[in-house]
Amino acid sequence: MGNDKAKGLGKQVEGKAKEVAGVASGDRKLEAEGKGQETVGKVKDEIKKSEKENENRRS
Repeated sequence: MGNDKAKGLGKQVEGKAKEVAGVASGDRKLEAEGKGQETVGKVKDEIKKSEKENENRRS
């Protein structure tokens, strides 16, 4: 797993934890922040995946 992939996954995990904590505590702001952070991680993963696919096509 590449460093960028790990960062994206880390954001997803951290975001999910915040989301769950927000739901459990009734903190809607924390829940929303977690969902947003999780989405950022997914987007980073997809960008990296696309970059690698483009790089492989050029080779």
